Amino acid sequence: MEPTTAAAIAAPAPLRGTAVGETSTDERSKIRTVIAASSAGTIIEWYDFFVFGTLATILATHFYPKGNETVAFLSTLATHGAGFAVRPLGAVVFGRIGDIVGRKYAFLVTLLIMGGATAAIGLLPTFASVGILAPVLLVALRLAQGLAIGGEYGGAAIYVAEHSPKGRRGYFTSFIQTTATLGLVLALVVNLSIRTVVGETAFAAWGWRIPFLLSAVLVVLSYIIRRRMQESPVFVEMKAAGKTSQMPVREAFGTWVGWKRFLVSLFGVTAGQAVVFYTGQFYALFFLQKVLNVPLQTSYFVIAMALALGTPFILVFGALSDRIGRKQLLVGGNLLAALCYYPLFRAMSAAADPLNVPVLVACVFAMMLFVAMTYGPIAAYLVESYPARIRYTAMSLPYHVGNGWFGGWLPLIAVWAVGATGNRFAGLVYPIVVAGVSAIIGALVLRDTRHVELHDGA
Repeated sequence: MEPTTAAAIAAPAPLRGTAVGETSTDERSKIRTVIAASSAGTIIEWYDFFVFGTLATILATHFYPKGNETVAFLSTLATHGAGFAVRPLGAVVFGRIGDIVGRKYAFLVTLLIMGGATAAIGLLPTFASVGILAPVLLVALRLAQGLAIGGEYGGAAIYVAEHSPKGRRGYFTSFIQTTATLGLVLALVVNLSIRTVVGETAFAAWGWRIPFLLSAVLVVLSYIIRRRMQESPVFVEMKAAGKTSQMPVREAFGTWVGWKRFLVSLFGVTAGQAVVFYTGQFYALFFLQKVLNVPLQTSYFVIAMALALGTPFILVFGALSDRIGRKQLLVGGNLLAALCYYPLFRAMSAAADPLNVPVLVACVFAMMLFVAMTYGPIAAYLVESYPARIRYTAMSLPYHVGNGWFGGWLPLIAVWAVGATGNRFAGLVYPIVVAGVSAIIGALVLRDTRHVELHDGA
């Protein structure tokens, strides 16, 4: 696969400065194609990344020593978190490639790495077969997944934003934001379907491998779609003018101005967004399964229904950010989450015994609205906050430090806190504090970016 160059492609004319009412039929067709192609691949990458977490309870029994179920589960969560820990490294590595070689080339490579690692997990020998080598291989493949997703998200978000008309970037990039939730929903649906077909006993014994192996087919289809995509018009213009950066990491983080942008994005936006996202989806799932002892299939159903109901609101809040600005929604979502988590989780606890599925769905749906408020506008905000020549590198790092470190370790921290204290609500302290801090910092230092010209940078 050869790197994409400006001379090798025929890029569409950029849509900068086009008002919502002035977007032509041809331009609308182009942006829809861009969104569809970008989103399809990103959904698959998120499916690959999240299917690990949805099967954590089963993986614990196959890849770690038997005898202590809690230790095995925490070990699996730590392995799950390892994928998040290396996401910032993936952001730097593939961000540099995206700023030097091209957006398209970078997220083609990440797609292949992610798909290969995920399919390989489905072929791994278990602890009973090869002993300690089993978790070692599992961790290695999880690290490969983390590197890949670290490069994928920034490329997809930038690619769509740099094709979008100025007045609708929040709306169009919010389609990319839905892919993480849709990838999780896809993982849950695949798991439930396979469980139903093969039965619980067979799924626990060998059927868990199928969701991982399925990735190979999905990645091939996505690669074919993405291979036909054209490069971002903003990157093409920079490349043709000789204005691309040769040292994007140094340019992005070699000065105090660069680090100030990083710290504002991290603590004012992405740290809070990350804990809101992972509390409302992953920790809610673990809380149902491990703390409230809700039956496994019921817990999957609750999460899947809440996500299906809540995901469209990511688009709603993305579009709203084009009208009222990104800051109000980012700050408001973090603040509401910090204030409402404790009463929502208490309501879930009450609804678990006796089991009241509609109430559980309603509680998780409420959390999904906080996710939508913070997650819908965030891609547009980050893309608009950094100059085009270093955008891939500069925006990817704060996003993946926030989501990889603050968000990725949340399930492990929360489950550990519950076990250590014996208080089923102790796991909420961490997300409440982080979301609250982000709301305060964001209110003080964030600026509205929706009128920024992407060709000229922030």
